[in-house]
Amino acid sequence: MSTTLAEPTASVQVRTHSRLRYALVLGGLSAFGPLSIDMYLPAFPSMTADFRSTPSTLQLTLSAFIIGLALGQVVIGPLSDALGRRRPLLAGLALYVIGSALCAFAPTAELLIAARVVQAIGAAAGIVIARATVRDLFSGIAMTKFFSMLMLVNGLAPILAPIIGGQVLRVTSWRGVFVVLVVFGALLLTVVALALPEPLPEDRRVPARPRAILRTYFRLLRDRTFMGYTLASGLMFAGLFAYISGSSFVLQDVYGLSPQAYALAFGINGIGIVAVGQLNGAIVGRFPERVLLRFGLFSSVVGGLLVLLAVVLHWGLIGLLAGLFVVVSSIGMVAPNASSLGLAEQAGNAGAASALMGVLQFLVGGLATPLVGLGGSGTALPMVIVIAAFTALALLAYLTLTREKNPNVAFVSS
Repeated sequence: MSTTLAEPTASVQVRTHSRLRYALVLGGLSAFGPLSIDMYLPAFPSMTADFRSTPSTLQLTLSAFIIGLALGQVVIGPLSDALGRRRPLLAGLALYVIGSALCAFAPTAELLIAARVVQAIGAAAGIVIARATVRDLFSGIAMTKFFSMLMLVNGLAPILAPIIGGQVLRVTSWRGVFVVLVVFGALLLTVVALALPEPLPEDRRVPARPRAILRTYFRLLRDRTFMGYTLASGLMFAGLFAYISGSSFVLQDVYGLSPQAYALAFGINGIGIVAVGQLNGAIVGRFPERVLLRFGLFSSVVGGLLVLLAVVLHWGLIGLLAGLFVVVSSIGMVAPNASSLGLAEQAGNAGAASALMGVLQFLVGGLATPLVGLGGSGTALPMVIVIAAFTALALLAYLTLTREKNPNVAFVSS
């Protein structure tokens, strides 16, 4: 599919508004997921005691959020193709603020799970529209470079989130973490309202007819190449979600780390995402995106094997942390290349394509997280098995579903 329609508008917008502003705003929107997931992870043990619940029940608050993200994107993505990006985004941000407030005052674990779904639907608007906006503004290598730039912001989110969460826990309870998220959502709502222009002009919008939306989704599901990149990324993120949901219990309960030490270990892995993402942006013009994606996927499989061997062969904390660093860091190379390659030929329905990518990513992640808690909180084995399995499946999806293409796709230069 030709992408020439996108180029004139995108070129003018990127010249008028700095790339840095777009990176900060869109990166903040993309960070809703990491912030909403990672900030309260250090509080999992205390939340379990506060609600007199079990680790598996508390992990459902994470699964509910991930599934809510998936369902929200299904609706919001096509709506943004029809209504433009700004209106659905502003409505979603307002809903996120409301959902975060409900989480802060939830009296039971069950109501917290329900409030997390509301919060997730609001967050879905930020995530799906941020990715679609990048496709509105860029294509080709320029799009891959910008996705890599976003990894700088997205990588900082998991670094800062557990650290902020750990510090908040020093002065208040886990409820204070969600109060911080209320403030973050309100701040981003204000910034978007004042500083983010509409990137999708009216002549490029498509009607939001239910039957047409279903046809678009079915066409995307039948697109072998698109699904290959989407599944590779989604299965990779499932391994990441297994790490996110299980690492708090494994590193604190099994290996004895304090909440602050756990936050530091979590942050170091976030630094790996940032570093690899920026490396990817620097070399993507020298190496094809498929080569870089393949290298990232192979690296994740190596890391998955390392964490499995570290637990089975009792290599200790250092061996486990080394393998986790390899797995998590590889996201910095897998995510931007898979997103760019998957969206490359979807200029006419970037919102729906972005939604489907997000749905599969978070839905698979939501199904993977409960598997981590099956063995209880006293063993690391379920977490590392899930990580190793999903990283291997991600590589398999890429190798079997995608194929080399040589499209003559123009891109917006920076």
